Amino acid sequence: MPSVCLYFKIHQPYQLKKYNVTEIGNSHCYEDAVADEANINVVSDESYVRTNRLIYEVIQSANKQLKVNYSISGLTLDLFKKYRPDILESIRLLINTGCVEILGETYYHSLSFLYSKKEFERQVKKHSKLVEDLFGVKPLVFRNTELVYNNQLAKNIAELGFKGILCEGIDRLLNGRSANKLYAAPGIENNFTLLLRNVGLSDDIAFRFGEQHWKEHPLTAEKFAEWIHNHAEDTQGINLFMDYETFGVHKHESTGVFDFLKALPGTILANPLWKFSTASELIDEYFPADIYDVPKTISWKDKSKECCVWCENMMQNNTLKKIYSLENMVLQSNDEKLKDIWGRLQSADYFYFMADDSCQHQWYSNHNNYQSAQEVYQSYKNILTDFEIILIQKALSAAQPSYYTSTGILY
Repeated sequence: MPSVCLYFKIHQPYQLKKYNVTEIGNSHCYEDAVADEANINVVSDESYVRTNRLIYEVIQSANKQLKVNYSISGLTLDLFKKYRPDILESIRLLINTGCVEILGETYYHSLSFLYSKKEFERQVKKHSKLVEDLFGVKPLVFRNTELVYNNQLAKNIAELGFKGILCEGIDRLLNGRSANKLYAAPGIENNFTLLLRNVGLSDDIAFRFGEQHWKEHPLTAEKFAEWIHNHAEDTQGINLFMDYETFGVHKHESTGVFDFLKALPGTILANPLWKFSTASELIDEYFPADIYDVPKTISWKDKSKECCVWCENMMQNNTLKKIYSLENMVLQSNDEKLKDIWGRLQSADYFYFMADDSCQHQWYSNHNNYQSAQEVYQSYKNILTDFEIILIQKALSAAQPSYYTSTGILY
């Protein structure tokens, strides 16, 4: 039976302060706690509370035939713990249905894979431990930040004990093949599987739903289910990957997106030849149909370029190189609080905010307190300067007073 594999990304960054040059060496407060709480409350109230409840109710009404996958960054789980424990509890309820799988990822929603294998592995293990501690489940399938992927990543993730990974299904790499099949990565001898995002169908929901100029507007659950059912009989799995904030934040209730989500599982399951599967279930059911060879880095944002939008311009490249150049000093400090601060500063969101305006999407700028990419760059550069001074002073004298609070959060 072919499956629909439904996956949602849940991530919110910490909100950086507008940190000016006069604060360097004087103020070591990088994050805006008031903005953190406000942001996590907005997305929780507009999206997470209602969508979690809806998914839970549909799982029950569909006799647990609906299966859902989530990846939740460590940063977001920390924010939930601090400000919205009710969201954590609703996630536990979803997991306890037996119909939800939690995927692994980098703790800080970082681009560490592109810059430091050691730091990347630290973050993956740190995230897995947090998921196990909070929910009692071990992630078995991996989703890298913004689906950044290449062949080397598959090897690294397989070595860390994962059995599969999510990535983008790109036409030029598929070369006429279907994204609706499972694939293997070249050069990996043990069983390891790639699940490719169905770009068109995923974006029909995440981007085009509710857009009145779209020729398929309005998109109903019945119409979408018909598109699913019309796929070839040899389809293995149709992977629908999107942000969870699609429901309620990116697409407001007035678009009918919640009604669509509520009705969709039933309309797909109305055809007895189709089912929903978690990522692990899909991997366990099928052998890879072919090899998906990705020698150069891809991501979900780039359909035609072999690079990623988070590291294209001078501002992004300079700050990315700088933050990862601090690795040795951070590790040599042997200070877990400094490691956490360094990790939090690696969040990919900050580099996305430095992208050229033409590359940015309004959805992301909703979580950005800055007016321009240049303003983000200048503020972030000032923060890195101050943080480096702390590291240098820490290295010069073990007796130097700490520049961070007892909680490890620079407020």
